[in-house]
Amino acid sequence: MTPGRISEKVVTAKLTALQEMLEGIATLPLASEQAFLADPRMVAAGESFLRRALEAILDLSRHVLAKGFGDVVPEYAHLGSALAARGVLGEEVAARVRQMGGYRNRLMHGYEAVTGAELYRILTGDLADLSLVADALRAWLVDHGDRLDRRL
Repeated sequence: MTPGRISEKVVTAKLTALQEMLEGIATLPLASEQAFLADPRMVAAGESFLRRALEAILDLSRHVLAKGFGDVVPEYAHLGSALAARGVLGEEVAARVRQMGGYRNRLMHGYEAVTGAELYRILTGDLADLSLVADALRAWLVDHGDRLDRRL
């Protein structure tokens, strides 16, 4: 694939989707694991919000690599390594992206093994990773504004 410009419209849409999913998670009864697990609809909503948040970050990562560098990375689990190789993310943040890609795949393909307790732990303890990656991608894009297609 030939590199081109990273669409600011796509970047904005993916970051907005991420923010909406994080806001959705904030509406869940997360004060206690018991409250969260008491209603299976909350567990299902939490899983959906989390999966969609992960997909927003991963799709944004894929867009940066495809448009900015011409790199096609078909597997979510490999995006972190590709972003680190291109200098978009540092290794620590890239490792988080690798974990996110793997977990998204688990939510999609190994969903029967994901427990409500596991989701609760992630929703109450690991969401900062999404913001960390989003902030790192945003910072790289600001520093490389010449790579952006600013047409909205």
